[in-house]
Amino acid sequence: MSMKRLCMFACAMSVGLCGLTVPTLASSVRYAAPPPVILSPDRIDPWVLQLRPGKARPTVRDSRPQVSRRTVRINNRNSTRVRGRTERLSAKKTKPRVRQMDPRFLPTVIDYDGPHKAGTIIVNTNERYLYLVEKDGTARRYGVGVGRPGFEWAGKHKVTRKAEWPSWRPPAEMRARQPGLPVFMEGGPRNPLGARALYLGSTLYRIHGSNEPWSIGKAVSSGCIRMRNQDVQDLYERVRVGTRVIVL
Repeated sequence: MSMKRLCMFACAMSVGLCGLTVPTLASSVRYAAPPPVILSPDRIDPWVLQLRPGKARPTVRDSRPQVSRRTVRINNRNSTRVRGRTERLSAKKTKPRVRQMDPRFLPTVIDYDGPHKAGTIIVNTNERYLYLVEKDGTARRYGVGVGRPGFEWAGKHKVTRKAEWPSWRPPAEMRARQPGLPVFMEGGPRNPLGARALYLGSTLYRIHGSNEPWSIGKAVSSGCIRMRNQDVQDLYERVRVGTRVIVL
């Protein structure tokens, strides 16, 4: 009987020991120290240096390409210089060219001691001047444009008609020479006859204004005597129908 009890006690102890083994192993695995974390030296050295005494500072390298401030400043200056020059050249190209009249042909008053009486208009085509004789021994002188080579003429006529902002009907001969001309054009700032016109007898010639003031002093017309618009307006107010006109 004692032997039987001894065997039973031994079995009980074995079972008890087995039951305690599993929790013990599980507990030992659960509370075991984790494996060490291994970091690359090039990543941790800069931070470790901060913990050490001294003036050492971590050096962090930047792999991006570096551009010096001096280079940037020079490039900006050169860029500004080139851009400014380009803009100036562009402005010169796009700026409309304004042709000016030669100041020699601006109106003026001169002394006159010739044979023609006051009120007479004298046109000197060689000098490119028109003179209006005054009563006090003077004459008003205006610059004019005259007929180009092949269209020169001379003679004596009278002003037979005056017109403000005249319309224009180019003669058939002129339209044959210049097919692009209109048959008729209303008066106005774009009309080649300008602001005023003085018609000379039964001829096709006139003393008239022009919207091309740079042509004054030159031989460019088809025979008419052209003046600046402001000059022909002044002459228009000073003369009347019947005024004698002498073209030299």
